[in-house]
This record gives sequence, structure tokens and C-alpha cells, in this order.
Amino acid sequence: MNPDDRYLVITADTHAGGSHEQYREYLDPKYRDQFDAWREKYKNPYKDLKDTKRRVRNWDWDLRDEEQNAEGVIAEVIFPNTVPPFFPSFVLFARPPTPDEYELRHAGIQAHNRWLADHCAQKPEARAGIGQIFLNDIDDAIADAEWCKANGLRGGVLIGSVPPDVNWLAPLYDPCYDPLWEACESLGVVVNSHAGTGSPAYPYAKAMPAVHVNEMPFYAQRPLAYLIVGGVFDRFPNLKFVLTETGAGWLPDFLRNLGATMAMLRTGATGEMRFEGGIMPPNSAWDYFKSNCYLGMSFPGPGDVKTAVDRIGLDRVMWGNDYPHDEGTHPFTKEHLRQSMHQLAPDQAQQLLGLTAASVYGFDLDALRPAAEQFGPTVAELATPLTELPENPNEILRRSEAELARAR
Repeated sequence: MNPDDRYLVITADTHAGGSHEQYREYLDPKYRDQFDAWREKYKNPYKDLKDTKRRVRNWDWDLRDEEQNAEGVIAEVIFPNTVPPFFPSFVLFARPPTPDEYELRHAGIQAHNRWLADHCAQKPEARAGIGQIFLNDIDDAIADAEWCKANGLRGGVLIGSVPPDVNWLAPLYDPCYDPLWEACESLGVVVNSHAGTGSPAYPYAKAMPAVHVNEMPFYAQRPLAYLIVGGVFDRFPNLKFVLTETGAGWLPDFLRNLGATMAMLRTGATGEMRFEGGIMPPNSAWDYFKSNCYLGMSFPGPGDVKTAVDRIGLDRVMWGNDYPHDEGTHPFTKEHLRQSMHQLAPDQAQQLLGLTAASVYGFDLDALRPAAEQFGPTVAELATPLTELPENPNEILRRSEAELARAR
């Protein structure tokens, strides 16, 4: 690539969701009276999710394109956001529905999937939406995965990490989920997991928030371990699994330690404990990751990028900006890229910034090329190290929010 060439940038981690007013239109009509009663009682704690005719990053697609393109991003993989119908809280943090909650919560995620499919269809070359499924009913989960495939949600499906205190669902290593994995494999549906799910219900004390945040990475990483040791990738060798917004620096040691445990258990003993043979799949944890798994590496630091290059492989890692979340890179995405990736060769940077995501999620590079030529950052731009932070970054953030408020 030449210095004036432009990168084709796909973010593998953004979020979008509708307002309650919008979701109502996509809800099965038989649930609308119940939804109206639920909505009347619901107290929304998120000021940016109120049902008003404002420009809101979660559902104003023109605004999303405008802000993303200004920072060089021309396509996105879209995880859910906001609060779907009948949910107790923000979608990613909500615990799996109990059997009594399941019917209404399931109707809520189906409304979200319909809403998302409509908006992805408006710009299909640039939007890979991820549909939601629940694990309570495997037949329903398969039907929802089939619906997502048939309706253009080529980002695949999102599964939550099952919290350890959720005793009404089997853990992800349980073979009861095999029909779902088989369906996703045969359909070519990507299975995604995202940080923020899987934590238990912590009893409140002053230390609880710190404990929750500290343990969140552990629970986010559990699905990868469970699917590997459960033999899922051995039985379904063409299944694609993506773990997003968990960084990358932890992965090599995690897989090495998991592989050592697997090797030890294949001997039939550890310490005083004895096991029957054949309880572990035959290959190493690294082998299963390399054959089936990918990382969505959101807002990575230089250390994450170095680990991705030196120890994981850029064909298994995708960059994400976590738009529109506060912890994401907006409105400093180009500065972030200069800080974390200036040392990469152009072909390495392009692999991380778009080619792997295009391969995993089925983006048409030829269809995206015109937008990349118009908006993408240049090779020379990203090769320039960031030697100082933007002046008054908080003021820039405030100005961005003020401009957005004036446009509402």
C-alpha cells in the first residue's frame, strides 16, 4: 500500500437499539396491551434512551453514518443496545429470563431483531446486524437463528454467558445445546458472545460494584472455555464463534493454562482425583481457537495490538470502536488508531481494521471500496505516531454533545 492509499475500516463492535416507541411497532400485536402496561410502569434510568423525537446515536442511522464516516469507519457489526420490551434493564446486563418471564422477554428480542433487520436492509453492504436468541427453549433458539439468517442479519446471533447462579439453564458445555450449534453451523450463522454477560446476582454491599467490575472479564471469558472443553468445536468443526470486547492480552496465557488442564485430565487423574477416559476433546485449546474462534478486540491498547500480531494472529482478531458507548473511541478514533497501530505494516493494519471482519461476517469489499476511498484514513495518517493528546479533549466531547443537542 502507498502512503496515500486509504484503509477500509470495519468496526466489529458497535451497538444499536430502538426506543420503546419504536419497538412497539415491531412487537407481535398480541403482546402490545401487555407492553403498554409494562411501559407505563417502567422507569428508564438512561437519559439518552427517552422516547422523544431527538437525534439519538442508538437509532438515528444518518447520525451514526455521519459520525462514523467522519472518523474513517465505513461499516459496522451491530450488537444490541437499549432496553427491549419486557426487559428489566439494559440488554447486555439483563439476566437470562426465568421460565415465567420467558414468553414476554422472547417476544421482546423478536421485536428487536425485526427492528434491526429493517435498518440493516437500508444499507446492507455496511451493516452486519447480530440477532438475539435465548437458550431457554432450543427449538425457539433455532427458529430465531433461522429467521436471522433469512432476514439478512448476517452478523449472526448473540448468546449470553450463563451466570453460575442461573439454575434453570444448562451451562454452555452441556450437549443439550448441540442441535443449536448444528443449526448454526449448517446455516453459516456466526455465534457471538459479548462482555457484560454472565455475572451472578451479587448481594449489595459497598464493595459490590468493585467486585462486579473486577470479575466481569472472568465471566465474559467463560463461554470460550466452556465451548472448548465441552467438545463443541470438535463436534462442529465449521462453527464460527466470536468473543467481543474482551481485549486480547489475556488470551495466550488463558489458552495455555486451559490446554495444560485438558492435557492433565486426559491422563485420567489430577492429584487425588480420578476421571474416566475420554472426558476431554482430543486437540489443544489453541488448536480449537485457531480453527473456530475470533476476538472482537474493542478499543485496543498498544499491548493488545502487539499480542494480536505476535501471539494470536491477525486472521483471528478484529478491531472495534464500541460506538456509541462512552468507553469507545468516538470522537477520537483516528487518534486512537495512530496511538495503537502506527507501528504496524500497512497490510497488518488493513487485516486488523477490516479484512478479518469482512471474512467472518461476509462484507463485500468491492461494495465498500467507494466509501473507503472517500472516508478511510490514509496509510500515512495512521503511520504517524500520536505524540500528544488532543488539546482540551473534554471540551471537544462537550462541544460534540452540544452540537448534537442543537440538532435535536
